[in-house]
Amino acid sequence: MSLDWLRIDLMISSILYAFIGVGVLCLSFAVIDKFTPYDLWEQIVEHKNVALAIVVAGMFVAVGQIIAAAIHG
Repeated sequence: MSLDWLRIDLMISSILYAFIGVGVLCLSFAVIDKFTPYDLWEQIVEHKNVALAIVVAGMFVAVGQIIAAAIHG
């Protein structure tokens, strides 16, 4: 049984990659929000636009997979 996952350098790098991934995901939402003709967050939260929420959720899943693949290699 290998205890490689207990190494502190691997844990720190995983946490660092997680923060980088979340930052890139938030940045991509901000960029896509700027390209749309309306405010995405306002449409989802205030106007309860479920269809737009589903599209944004799909965007988050797709960008998250791209980021995970780029980090994993």
